[in-house]
Amino acid sequence: MRIDKYLKVCRIIKRRTLAKEVTESERILVNNKVVKPSYQVKINDLITIEFGNKDVTVRVLSIDEYTKKQDANTMYELVSEKIKTISKVA
Repeated sequence: MRIDKYLKVCRIIKRRTLAKEVTESERILVNNKVVKPSYQVKINDLITIEFGNKDVTVRVLSIDEYTKKQDANTMYELVSEKIKTISKVA
């Protein structure tokens, strides 16, 4: 499954078009490498997403074409969540 679709199906990102845009802007890393929206997700991949002021890393546990909203979070496990600090220069 393509990474843009995976992010939408597991509801990490709400819309596939948004997932595609985020991937194209090089804010998605898989196993510490920038990927294109067409990247094929595999079990145990580590996906890092840069959301504004935080980075979220998840591990792929399953790849399902469709899933119910309440089951979406079983497709991945949260590995880390880092808040970025912005240093102010005077």
